Amino acid sequence: MFSDIGALELVTLVVLAVLVFGPDKLPKVIQDVSRFIRKIREFSDSAKADIRSELGPEFKDFEFEDLNPKTFLRKQLENNEDLKELKELRGTFDLKKEMNEVADAVHGRETTPAPASAPAAVNGSPDLLKKQDKPDAGERPPYDSDAT
Repeated sequence: MFSDIGALELVTLVVLAVLVFGPDKLPKVIQDVSRFIRKIREFSDSAKADIRSELGPEFKDFEFEDLNPKTFLRKQLENNEDLKELKELRGTFDLKKEMNEVADAVHGRETTPAPASAPAAVNGSPDLLKKQDKPDAGERPPYDSDAT
């Protein structure tokens, strides 16, 4: 219950309790608080038991912690086989390398040669990302149907 309270904070709470309630009333206050906490725990345990009995035998493995969205998602992702395939696919794709190649092509720098499986031009059309020589003053620039 008090796993996240440090020693200094605990000492501060004790000193504050002694100052507020006084040394005479402090034991009575501690008993009242502990009795109240015990009743709250009993009430929540009985409510959980009632809910489990009402749900029936098909929900015998039901845990109330599963209602937390983070816990639910974590359990679903651990048991999902498709996610493992996506992780494998993600390992084959290097986004940083792809972005660097596009940036190099836009800026007209030479890039490392592409793998043999990657075509240099699609459908015989020139690579529009590579910097091309400027056309002469009277010549029209090449028509790009994707740009319009």
